[in-house]
Amino acid sequence: MLQASEIQKRFTHIQQTVSEASRTMHADATIPQRLMKWIDELERECKSAKKILSSRDEDCIRKCVGEIERIGDRAQRACQQESGLAAGIMDSVSSMHAELSNLKRQLH
Repeated sequence: MLQASEIQKRFTHIQQTVSEASRTMHADATIPQRLMKWIDELERECKSAKKILSSRDEDCIRKCVGEIERIGDRAQRACQQESGLAAGIMDSVSSMHAELSNLKRQLH
């Protein structure tokens, strides 16, 4: 398992990426509600995950990151199913999902 400080650092970066994507999407009225729903849920889960990540309970951390990664999967699928999304939006969601997946793999 990664060191606690490395997990915190990586997760902080993921939180920033999610928040940035959320701000960008909320500023664009053309973003489909289905995609916004998953991004909003990701943002909520990331905020509530801080306590779990600081607990140093490896099982809880794995479960938490796994759940957040599953929400990221849903956001990515919603993004892929929409035509006409700006490339920046698609890149942002794809990048965020890749970071979550990578962190999940390294925790297992």
